[in-house]
Amino acid sequence: MHTTTGLQEIIYVSTLAADAPIRVVADIAVKARSHNQQRHITGLLVFDGMHFCQQLEGCAQEVADLMARIREDPRHHGVAVLHHGPLDQRRFRRFSLGYTSVDDIELLERLQRLQGQAAVEAFVALLSDLDVDG
Repeated sequence: MHTTTGLQEIIYVSTLAADAPIRVVADIAVKARSHNQQRHITGLLVFDGMHFCQQLEGCAQEVADLMARIREDPRHHGVAVLHHGPLDQRRFRRFSLGYTSVDDIELLERLQRLQGQAAVEAFVALLSDLDVDG
C-alpha cells in the first residue's frame, strides 16, 4: 500500500548489546546522518541508556534496505518493529537523523509494548517533550 508521495515509515525498538559501549550511540548517529542524507531518509533516534527507539521515513525500498541492515547490526539486539506503513508527509524534514536521549527508561519500555497506530500516537506524543539534536 503506497501513498501518493510513496513515503513509508517504520518505528522500531531494540536493546543495546551488552558488550557495546555507550559511546557507540554517537558513532551510530554520525554515520547514519551521512548515510540517510544520501538516500533521502529522515527520522529520529531516541536512546534511554539501554533501549533504542527509531523512526525512519523515506521511499519504501530505501527504508526496507536500511531496516535490513539495522536488523543485522551486532551493536543491538531484540529489534521489534512497532509500526510499518505509509506516511502522508515527513515528520522530520529538517534532518536526516535527529537524536535525543531520555532519562526515563520506562518510557521506551512502555512504547515497545504498543503496535501499529497506538505506537505511532505514543511516538508522536513523545516528540513534544524532547529536545532533539538534528
